[in-house]
Amino acid sequence: MRPHKELKHLISKLSPRLNEGDYVFVSVKSTKEFSRSMVLFEFKEKEGTTIVLSQKAADQYNLKYTFIACWITLEVYSSLNAIGLTAAISTALTKHEIPCNIVAGYHHDHLFVRKELAAQTMSVLRNLSSQGESEENL
Repeated sequence: MRPHKELKHLISKLSPRLNEGDYVFVSVKSTKEFSRSMVLFEFKEKEGTTIVLSQKAADQYNLKYTFIACWITLEVYSSLNAIGLTAAISTALTKHEIPCNIVAGYHHDHLFVRKELAAQTMSVLRNLSSQGESEENL
């Protein structure tokens, strides 16, 4: 399957999927004590390595976190060169005062929002997709 870059297509085919579980962001100095299989993703920063993992795994390791999120995958196969998808999603969620952390994977984009906002976020994303908003409408 080829990745898509055209914004109108990407929005109309978002196909948001709510993944099971609760997820947290934590900052650690080293990832050596963690199994790679328990880490959803990591990003190295000068202050430490940010890892995202299940809340259950974080609790098992007594890791501190302040943000419990749901994980939503956008099933549309988006190109890393696509322009405007993150902005369109951010704009739609901002209108509903939904804070969101977006992570771009190679094949799909992934959203992390407060778990109590999962249903509302899914509704906003489905509505955005069904409207097939173009770049000019955002």
